[in-house]
Amino acid sequence: MAAIPTTASGIAAAIASKQVTAREVIDSYLAQITARETDIHAFNLVTADAARAHADAIDADIAAGRPIGPLAGVPIAIKDNLCTHGVETTCSSKILEGWKPPYDATVVSRLRDAGAIMVGKTNLDEFAMGSSTENSAFGPTRNPLDTSRVPGGSSGGSAAAVAAGFAAVSLGSDTGGSIRQPAALCGVVGVKPTYGLVSRYGLVAFASSLDQIGPFSHSVADAALLTEVIAGHDPMDSTSIPKPAPSLVSVLGRGVEGMRIGRVADLPEGADADVLARLDAAFIALEKAGATIVDVKLPSLSYALTAYYLIAPAEASSNLARYDGVRYGNRVAANDMNTMYADTRAAGFGDEVKRRIMLGTYALSAGYYDAYYGKALKVRRLISNDFAAAYANADVILTPTSPTVAFPFGAKTDDPLTMYLCDIFTIPTNLAGHPAMSVPFGTGQANMPVGVQILAPTLGEEAMFKVAAVLESAA
Repeated sequence: MAAIPTTASGIAAAIASKQVTAREVIDSYLAQITARETDIHAFNLVTADAARAHADAIDADIAAGRPIGPLAGVPIAIKDNLCTHGVETTCSSKILEGWKPPYDATVVSRLRDAGAIMVGKTNLDEFAMGSSTENSAFGPTRNPLDTSRVPGGSSGGSAAAVAAGFAAVSLGSDTGGSIRQPAALCGVVGVKPTYGLVSRYGLVAFASSLDQIGPFSHSVADAALLTEVIAGHDPMDSTSIPKPAPSLVSVLGRGVEGMRIGRVADLPEGADADVLARLDAAFIALEKAGATIVDVKLPSLSYALTAYYLIAPAEASSNLARYDGVRYGNRVAANDMNTMYADTRAAGFGDEVKRRIMLGTYALSAGYYDAYYGKALKVRRLISNDFAAAYANADVILTPTSPTVAFPFGAKTDDPLTMYLCDIFTIPTNLAGHPAMSVPFGTGQANMPVGVQILAPTLGEEAMFKVAAVLESAA
């Protein structure tokens, strides 16, 4: 058997040219899962039998000369808040334990049509609420690079699955940084596309005006390929942009000559020195590649965290009201409806989810709506306006992805506010609806990876990926 490539595009090419079989690839990845999953806990469910059957079907198609998709045979891990027909989807919550959706999320369907093979459903902070994957009802995920440290969150399982070699690529969701932050902490590429570019049909909602689906990968090219596959208009999602998927793979070799790279002059404090040093190195690398570094100001950025933690919990409070033990999910038996409802939610939700539901309910309550939620929406508009002004002078903007490298387990669990600060650099783009991605760019403390975040205006994915490709080659 020939050596199995490490990238999705390499795997797909090797399978299509019959250098390796899809079954050989899947067996190799499943063996890696068997060897390390107990230590990492990237998955809530490993779909080994279904993956082998899918691989055999692809091999049969190739042998018969039937057409195959651009990701044929590529092992992919799917975050466990994306619906998979007949396969348990729990959001890492006891309240949905055992629930099997009757349909696939649109992104899952598109990946299957492209030939990608799902190897499992990945662990996450319960209902995607967290920055460390310590809030899962089924136990934490560990960082494959140092199992004493967190992988980030909420898509920690998806980031860890790629970093550990359990899957060539994976999907996560990003509400306030839940793809980019774990990508940075695990040393992989993570992309949050423009809001509406990728269908959210079949994504279990956390905060509907903020949620977005995107890929994790080892390379910028794989991230571009995966984004092309899952993007594009979907009539099943009312927020889907009526545009075809962008061409991203084709722009990767064009360089950054003449591009303007924004450096935030009033960047909020909080990033460690080692992280800022790598950001400075990224600016130097881009300048050497022909880009111009320009200073931009984002004065409202310091208010983004506060606005987010009013808007997101408010939307969560509304979205999670559907989990009542009546329509689906687990139910606690009781003598009357009100008691059943209260007991089901008390037993089914973890502490962080309860905390955010209570925050959101309070912000939406009579007498406080205008003072809190209404004011947060005004701040959101100011942030969008600041970005618009900045992008008048810059094609993209660079910031740290995470203020720190991966931190030890338990370091921030006693103080939720310190955990919330992990998302200080990622939240603003969710509020604005813009695309952003994290690219590994060297290491910091304890030799752990540092991610540089590339921000772009609405539908600015092409510029974002051009910069990412240059940073990747310079890292």
